[in-house]
Amino acid sequence: MRVTIFGTGYVGLVTGTCLAEVGHDVVCVDVDQAKIDGLNHGVIPIYEPGLEPMVKANHAEGRLHFTTDAADGIRHGDIVFIAVGTPPDEDGSADLKYVLAVAKTIGAHVDKPTVVVDKSTVPVGTADKVRTTIADALKARGADVAFDVVSNPEFLKEGAAVEDCMRPDRIVIGSDSQVAIEKLKRLYAPFNRNHERIVTMDVRSAELTKYAANAMLATKISFMNEISCIAEQVGADIEHVRQGIGSDPRIGWHFIYPGAGYGGSCFPKDVQALARIAQQNGCEPRLLDAVEAVNHAQKGHLFELVQRHYDKGEDEGVRGKAFAVWGLAFKPNTDDMREASSRRLLAQLWEAGATVRAYDPEAMEEARRIFGERVDLVFCESAQDAVQGCDALVVVTEWKQFRSPDFAKLATALHDRVVFDGRNLYEPAEVEAAGLAYYGIGRGRSVRRPA
Repeated sequence: MRVTIFGTGYVGLVTGTCLAEVGHDVVCVDVDQAKIDGLNHGVIPIYEPGLEPMVKANHAEGRLHFTTDAADGIRHGDIVFIAVGTPPDEDGSADLKYVLAVAKTIGAHVDKPTVVVDKSTVPVGTADKVRTTIADALKARGADVAFDVVSNPEFLKEGAAVEDCMRPDRIVIGSDSQVAIEKLKRLYAPFNRNHERIVTMDVRSAELTKYAANAMLATKISFMNEISCIAEQVGADIEHVRQGIGSDPRIGWHFIYPGAGYGGSCFPKDVQALARIAQQNGCEPRLLDAVEAVNHAQKGHLFELVQRHYDKGEDEGVRGKAFAVWGLAFKPNTDDMREASSRRLLAQLWEAGATVRAYDPEAMEEARRIFGERVDLVFCESAQDAVQGCDALVVVTEWKQFRSPDFAKLATALHDRVVFDGRNLYEPAEVEAAGLAYYGIGRGRSVRRPA
C-alpha cells in the first residue's frame, strides 16, 4: 500500500520504517530540511535500538523515502498519517497547532479518496477538528474529495519502539467508517498474523485509550514511589514489598519498580493533558493531579538522600563535593533527556555548590546541547572514568552496563565511599560489604530504622 507519514520523530520515523519493512511504499514528510537531508544520507536523528539499519536498508531498497515536499507526499499516499508533535501548552493541554497545520495542508492538496490517520497522541475530539480543517481547506479550493479521519494511537516505548511496532500488543483503530477500518486492517495485516491484535472502536474512545494507558502506567510508578517513601519512614524494605504485591496476578510485576521518577516525552505530557481534558469537561482529576505531584516530589528525592548523608545544614556538607553521575537519559536505550530525573538532580547539586562528572552511553551529545560548557560539569568517556576523583556515586538511569560494577574498586575510587542508587539496581548488603554506604529508593540507609 502507498503510505505517507507527516513527522519523522520517534513515532513517525519508527512507524514509517516498520511499514516499509513489511513491504509498503512509504514517504515520510518533514518541514526540517536538515533532518530530511540527513535521513537521505543515512543520518538517523534519534537513537533507537535496531532503527538505523532498518532505515538504511529500506531506503536503499526504494520502499522508504524522505522529503519536505508536502504536496508530493499527499499525492503519494492512499493512507496519510499525522505523526507530528503535540507539545504541552502553557496550561498543560496538548498543543494541536502542528496537527492542524498538517490537516490544512492535506486539505489544500488531496486529490483522491484518502484515509487520514491521527497517530499523534491527541485530546479527545481532535479527529473532529482535523476533519473540519480538511473540509474547510477543500471548500476553499472548491474541491470535493472523499476522505475519512481515523484515530490510530501509537503504543511505542522509547528504547523498544521498533520491537513494539513490529510485534504490537494491540492495534487500536477508531473510526465510524467500515471502509477506512478495512484499509487499516489491510495495512496492518503483516503485524497481525499470529493472533488478532486489532481492536476497533469509535474515534473518541480510541483517542481516550492512549491517554488512559499512559496515565495508568504513570499511576503505578507514582504509587510505588509513594509506598517507597512510606517504607523509608516505617523501616520496611520496598523490594520485599514489591515482591509481595507483584506476586498477586491482579497487580503483576510490570511498572511497580520505585525509582527517581518518570520522565520522557509521553508520561509527563499525557498525564497533564488528560488532567486538562478532565477539567475542561467538568471532571476533577484528583488522582491524575496526585500522580504528577508524587512524581515531581520523587525527582528531588535523590538529592534529599544526598543531603541526609552530608547533613551539616544549609547544604554545607554538599558544597565542594564531586559527584559521579551514571545515566542522564530518562530511561535506558534512548538518548532522550526530556523531563529526565538527572536534570533536576544536576541542578540541585550545582545549586548546593557541588561538581559533577557524568556519563551516559547514548545521551552525552544531548546533555552537551542542554547544559553547554560549565566548569562544574565534566562529561566522561566511561562509567569508570566518571568516578575518578569523586566523593560519591549517584545512579540515575538503569543502563545494563551499570548493573554489576566492581564495588571493591568503587570503594577505592570514591573518597567518601557512598553510593546513591536511584533505580535500586544493587543489593544493599553486597554494597555495604564492600565498605560503601548504600542509599536506595526505600532500601539501604534511606530507610529510617526504628529506635
